[in-house]
Amino acid sequence: MSKIRVLIADDHALVREGIAALLRLSGDIEVVGEASDGIEAVERAKKDNPDVVLMDIGMPRLGGLEATLEIKKTVPNLKIIVLTQYDDREYIARFLKAGITGYLLKKAVGSELVNAIRAVHRGEVYLFSSIAADVVAGYLGKEKMPAADDPYERLTDRERQVLKLLAEGFSHKEIAQCLNISVKTVTAHQTNISEKLDMHSRAALIRFAISKGIVKVDVPPD
Repeated sequence: MSKIRVLIADDHALVREGIAALLRLSGDIEVVGEASDGIEAVERAKKDNPDVVLMDIGMPRLGGLEATLEIKKTVPNLKIIVLTQYDDREYIARFLKAGITGYLLKKAVGSELVNAIRAVHRGEVYLFSSIAADVVAGYLGKEKMPAADDPYERLTDRERQVLKLLAEGFSHKEIAQCLNISVKTVTAHQTNISEKLDMHSRAALIRFAISKGIVKVDVPPD
């Protein structure tokens, strides 16, 4: 029986190494590649032909959501499991809408990660227990998922990618290189983003990105 081919996308080398070592013990899972940011994850997803991608959220350049959106355009049948420390409701809703098949918290035990990979490879959806309860509650109407009129939902997938890179301080030229588009196209996307969000300065866009969790601000410990 052929092994399940897995790509690990996480910006921390030690995390990638630890996950890879764990998966090798399973016997039926093979790590075929690693990526340290979203751009590399997209490239590796096309090149390494994995069955499953383990996707972190908070990565430089393209984040996990932006990378997922791009991968789903080019490799729509690829299974993606979000493996993260964040259990924020907005994150979960965005990723489910993007087409992921699993969402797992990093505090999960190793056996659960292996089970999640096997489950999504079989065509199932695998959600961490507390997340599954939230999703069910949302569908039952007990708690509301993020509103459909959320300003972020007005943006196209490409505009979301550009917004994240803008918020991280990349220049138009650098964004163009990351996304393999022209500087003129980047400028057009920024104009569209500003009009849709009614925010006409880079500072305002950065504040919006932080408020929506698109980029994270690390607060130093006391």
